[in-house]
Amino acid sequence: MYYLFQILLILPFYVLAFAFMQSGNETLGIVFMALYGLVALALFIPFLAVAVRRLHDVGRSGWYYLIALIPLVGSIILLVWFATEGDVGDNEYGPDPKAVEPGH
Repeated sequence: MYYLFQILLILPFYVLAFAFMQSGNETLGIVFMALYGLVALALFIPFLAVAVRRLHDVGRSGWYYLIALIPLVGSIILLVWFATEGDVGDNEYGPDPKAVEPGH
C-alpha cells in the first residue's frame, strides 16, 4: 500500500513536467521536474524502511535489498520476496505483525 501511495503522489509531478516540456513551456516543466525530484528524494528513506521491514517479515536481512543492483534478475527476486506471505509466528527480527493477540 505504501508503494501505491508513493506512486500516486509522485506520478502527477512527472506527468505535468513531461506535458509542460512537450508543450514548449520549459520553465514550468523544469519546476515540476524539480518538485518530482524533491518528493522522490523525500520518500526514498521511508520506502527503504518499508522494503527492509517487508524483507524482515519473510525472514531475510535488510541487506538483501542490495540484490536489486543485479540487473533484471535482482528486481524479479525482490518482487517475489515482497509478494511472499510473511513468516508465521516470531522470527529473528521480531514478532509476527499479523499475529492475533489473545483477548482481541
